[in-house]
Amino acid sequence: MHILVSNDDGYLAEGLLALVQALHPHAELSVVAPDRNRSAASNSLTLEMPLRAHSCDNGFIKVDGTPTDCVHLAITGLLQNEPDMVFAGINHGANLGDDVLYSGTVAAATEGRFLGLPAVAISLASSNPSHFETAAHVAVTLLKQLLVQPLPKDTILNVNVPDVPIAELKGYQATRLGQRHKSEPVVKSQDPRGRIIYWVGPPGAEQDAGPGTDFYAINTNYVSVTPLQVDLTWYGRLDELTRWLPKGGA
Repeated sequence: MHILVSNDDGYLAEGLLALVQALHPHAELSVVAPDRNRSAASNSLTLEMPLRAHSCDNGFIKVDGTPTDCVHLAITGLLQNEPDMVFAGINHGANLGDDVLYSGTVAAATEGRFLGLPAVAISLASSNPSHFETAAHVAVTLLKQLLVQPLPKDTILNVNVPDVPIAELKGYQATRLGQRHKSEPVVKSQDPRGRIIYWVGPPGAEQDAGPGTDFYAINTNYVSVTPLQVDLTWYGRLDELTRWLPKGGA
């Protein structure tokens, strides 16, 4: 098994190092990660400028691009041998509910979806994460489960782990994405030259967070595992949209 490991917090992030150390005994690893923090980069791909990849002393490859760039480059020519699957993380913070639309960690896993085995995005659900060994343990457990009982191709697993010691985990739950309230307002400020600047506000609080959601699992010390798909088509609305569209020629 050859696993491509990436993240969005950068090649020096503690979570990435913990994930690599945990997976190393179980598979051949290639690590291709951004050269700096690229959180919330989503699925952005760099098209208007070249990308540079540099090998580090520890064998990691850092790229001056987004998480999607890293995985795309790795799969389409950067690595000598194509990997079998992608693990992205361990993210410093949760990727719950609406977060997956912005997450560079989830985007890295999404970019690896066509490798023929499930891609896994794993996050430690805390604003100040500390128990990376717990998330690393979960990653190894899920890898072993995937090897014994593979999931369908193109499956993307969004995994969120409570930031608690391993002994305090209650188990695993298959969950759906919850939903947050709208984001907090932007913070208006000034730069040192008096020009107006804006800081994007924090994400909104939990809204749809009842039983069955990823929020609920985390809040009750369960590992949340949510299957994601790339096809965003709302099939239930196709017939309604067909009736709504103008009839006849343009």
